[in-house]
Amino acid sequence: MLNRNAVDNHPVGTPLSDGLRFVAENIAWIAGPWSVASVSAWLVLPAVLILVGVPSVFSTPGDKKLIIVATPGPQRFLIELALHVVAVVAVWILLPSGFAVAATAVVVAAVLAGVPRTKWLLSGAPSPTEQGPPEP
Repeated sequence: MLNRNAVDNHPVGTPLSDGLRFVAENIAWIAGPWSVASVSAWLVLPAVLILVGVPSVFSTPGDKKLIIVATPGPQRFLIELALHVVAVVAVWILLPSGFAVAATAVVVAAVLAGVPRTKWLLSGAPSPTEQGPPEP
């Protein structure tokens, strides 16, 4: 029997939801620093460090292979929510409306495809041995 996500053995991740989340995070990582550059070039490096560093360092056990700082599921959800907000706000600041609509649609699709994972995170992200994985 194959896992849905054989790489991380994630209880609720799917290739579609993981891929869309990756694209949405990349939108935030690129558009966020780019948008603050219009205010000051000195803000670009801190923006990159925050937008890339925080989600890389703070991970929920059972969600990723490498856990640097174990973070409860609800806190991880807030980190990812912040990334989604940055992605949407930054593209609307930077890009013509057609591109901003397309980027916003990707972020919304990532949120919708990630509902099972969001429920899992908000439930405290129990391991599959503590509680069976939720139904998608």
